[in-house]
Amino acid sequence: MSKKKKGWFKRLLKWVFLFIVLSLAITTLLHATYFKQQYKKAQPNGQLVSVFDGTMHISSMGQGKDTVVLLPGMGIGLPSADFGPLMRELSKKYTVVCVEYFGVGFSSQTQRERSSANYVEEIRSALKTAGFTAPYVLMGHSISSLYSEYYAAVYPNEVKAIISLDGTSSAFYAKTPGFVAALLPIAKLQQTLGVPSLLGPLVTNRKKTLELGYTEEEIDHMLLFAGFSVNDTLLKQIAYGNEFVAETKALAYPSEIPYFKVISKQTYETPNKQLPITPQEYQMEHLKRIGPQAKYEVLEGTHFIYQTNVERIASIVDEVLNT
Repeated sequence: MSKKKKGWFKRLLKWVFLFIVLSLAITTLLHATYFKQQYKKAQPNGQLVSVFDGTMHISSMGQGKDTVVLLPGMGIGLPSADFGPLMRELSKKYTVVCVEYFGVGFSSQTQRERSSANYVEEIRSALKTAGFTAPYVLMGHSISSLYSEYYAAVYPNEVKAIISLDGTSSAFYAKTPGFVAALLPIAKLQQTLGVPSLLGPLVTNRKKTLELGYTEEEIDHMLLFAGFSVNDTLLKQIAYGNEFVAETKALAYPSEIPYFKVISKQTYETPNKQLPITPQEYQMEHLKRIGPQAKYEVLEGTHFIYQTNVERIASIVDEVLNT
């Protein structure tokens, strides 16, 4: 490369670097001012109840005899909005309740250890304080499937059935790699820089999301809260994720409690490099651990299977309870 070309290339790199720095400065400022102001203005649509050392947000709909409790997957910014279409469908026949864990949605953070036992006690306390009575139909997405199983094992009289939404298997355990905890602060840095707040609206297909049954307000709030979802409580949950499997796996699942697992086609068919077994084996080993009463169905869709299969999931609840 000639000296002239080298000089031009260096100047280009300099301008690219300055552009990136300026862009990050703008996104950081917007995140700390405009987006933070909007975040503080948002109001919960349910109850804020006192639980141990903080407050938890409990949102509900419907007046049915049976109570379906929706438990969110890890990292969902605002579950009460994310579950919106499913809650409206279920509320036609059931009382449906969404629990926002500590560090999630409108709930506060906590100093309590993140363990399956503590999640279960927090769920129980929040529901009781909010005025709901067991037994419940627990419907947990992803990691919350583990908490549901743990709940059923410790308090079988309080669980009428479990419907898992593409839930984490309690049959396969692998220790969390040490480097994971070291990488988690990066997510916090990205949030401080305002990256999620700016990228979220750009990558979201609002028209398609409305067609799934979400309201304009729910979409706005989901995008807003996604930019403020990373906090110390969530990071502890992520770092401890695989240990939830070990804690739940150590307990036998009650044979008298019905279990239905909704599996997304994407999860069922896509190989996971972190697993030494096929995705099909991963699911079948889980169902085998639950017992002969475990049933399942593979539905078209991604890991967020409840966003695109509202009617079918509602009919599965009917089938499980009628059986």
